[in-house]
Amino acid sequence: MCARPPEAIFPRGFASRVSATMTEREPNAPKLRTAPLTPPFRVVLVEPEIPPNTGSIARTCAATNTPLHLVGKLGFKIDEHSVRRAGLDYWHLVEVAQHETLVDFERAHPAARLHLFSGDAERSYLEAPFQPGDALVFGKESVGLPRELLAANRDRVWGIPMSGAVRSMNLSNAVAVVLFEALRQAGALGPAFRG
Repeated sequence: MCARPPEAIFPRGFASRVSATMTEREPNAPKLRTAPLTPPFRVVLVEPEIPPNTGSIARTCAATNTPLHLVGKLGFKIDEHSVRRAGLDYWHLVEVAQHETLVDFERAHPAARLHLFSGDAERSYLEAPFQPGDALVFGKESVGLPRELLAANRDRVWGIPMSGAVRSMNLSNAVAVVLFEALRQAGALGPAFRG
């Protein structure tokens, strides 16, 4: 593959303008915020396999004050050394809990209504009646949630409609799409303020 010089891709002076804009930004400047939702939604990942996906989901959870629940066998370690090595500098901002099984999660949070997400769903997540305190449950990247779980809870299975021919969305993107719709429905995205 032949690398093209940057000037063949970007107009002359582009890099210096971008660099100047980036240095003008104040990293600790006030950001657009909203008040935390009470009770919060809960993101539940059943046997996640890919560390960067869980890292991105953790960042989304940190940004929204949403607890993250990891269920079953993980495809990676989340001890302090592994988290630090992966550069997850926001991990301490996330409320993370681990559960052996989904039943254990349900016992720990009996009031949480489960919403199950699948690439094989028949109904859109936009039809889901989200309420604060609900649990948004996603399966492992390779196969999703167990078929028997989906079959036993057909009225609580939702999907994200796609116009393209892909099998499913990336897990971290799917969690962000669903979580922000749930927050929108709950009125938790406003009023917004700088802080």
